[in-house]
Amino acid sequence: MTESNSSMKIIKKITMFSVPLILSGLLQQLFNWVDALIVGNFIGETALAGVGATSSLYNLFIAVIVGFTSGLSVLFAQHHGEGKYDSNAKLLENYSIILATTFVAVSVLGIVFVSGILKLMNTPETLFDYAREYLLIIFMGIPFLALYNTFSAMLRAMGNSIIPFIAVLISSVINGVLDYIFVAFCNLGVSGAAVATVISQIAMTMYVIAYTVIKYPKLRFFPLKIKMYHDMIREGNKYGMPPAVQSSVSSIGNLFLQRFMNGFGQETVAAVTTAYRVDSVLFLPIINFSTAISTLVAQETGAGNKEAAKRIFKLGTVMMAIMSLLLTVAILFFGKSLLSMFGLTVESVDIGGRFFRSIAVFYIVYGLSMSIKGYLEGISDLLFSGIVGICSLGVRIVCSYLFKNIWGNMVIAYAEAFSWIFLFILFACRYINKTRPNHDVWKVKE
Repeated sequence: MTESNSSMKIIKKITMFSVPLILSGLLQQLFNWVDALIVGNFIGETALAGVGATSSLYNLFIAVIVGFTSGLSVLFAQHHGEGKYDSNAKLLENYSIILATTFVAVSVLGIVFVSGILKLMNTPETLFDYAREYLLIIFMGIPFLALYNTFSAMLRAMGNSIIPFIAVLISSVINGVLDYIFVAFCNLGVSGAAVATVISQIAMTMYVIAYTVIKYPKLRFFPLKIKMYHDMIREGNKYGMPPAVQSSVSSIGNLFLQRFMNGFGQETVAAVTTAYRVDSVLFLPIINFSTAISTLVAQETGAGNKEAAKRIFKLGTVMMAIMSLLLTVAILFFGKSLLSMFGLTVESVDIGGRFFRSIAVFYIVYGLSMSIKGYLEGISDLLFSGIVGICSLGVRIVCSYLFKNIWGNMVIAYAEAFSWIFLFILFACRYINKTRPNHDVWKVKE
């Protein structure tokens, strides 16, 4: 096979794996957009800001789940590349129970202490009741998300990113329909939006579990007959804990940043939390290409194909750079128009527009950072990735407080941009170190 044909084959492989992930993420974000659009337009900006003020707290739990299962996915992929299918079955069996049980407890604690946490976050009084009402219900869906992400991590590691996409598609349709019924017709307020979300999350989870146990009989297990494989659990923790800890610390840091943001008042909260909703959609190609690089590199690592792993990274990075530049252009031209869809006031749209203009030019830095991160995690360098992520958050928090008097509420954008630059420098140095001629990246697993 010529080098050109080999490159096209890798590009096609990355694209075919990434597109369902991107579409899944897009639907998940549109899922959130539907809540915001309906709440903002049928209840009002105050209710929208109240729901937005819950995002950092709720995302703390989601980040831990996604972080841990992303680490598991790397291990699943390496086992798949090595042909260790029985080991994957044991891991899925054990971690489905462990994560579901853990997050049932977390959800209960979240419901019990929600008022106190919102007060610690300096939630504005005008938003407090909306935020509390929304969180009391939305917490109930977290255990189902833990199960969904565990099974989806397994499917993606096996090269199947289509089924998680279909599950999210089903969930999004259910959420959209129920949102409109509960909020627009039944006048259930933010509670209606939360109930619609939880029901759709349950449906998504049931679909992906049903597919997995029907399609792959060897992955079936019975919860009451679970056998704990302690060696498998230790191995899973080794891969899952670094990204989970990094995600949890980052999300806790985001709680402080949310509190910091709340200090700028309701208009800034509404503008920036809505801007982040738009940003989260724009970042989907970047985040999911990073996941694709990580998964495919992990498969090649398990199979012992060193050069193939490097080519996946290099071609994926070129694709990442092109996407990042296109996203910068898109947000600069259409950012304010997207914000106005959410029923924001003119003042809030203007704040959001300035936020986009401040941060969009740094998208390329973030994209390249995520590409290197994907490669490093694919070769099992998850601990370093987690430590750097935590340090990057520290840079963001310090810069937020340090430059507040210089940039005002736009410090939210610039502090994040500085953290991306820090992230890129450290990841780039690590990559250079791991790929220098006298260093064998395959020793990372040992």
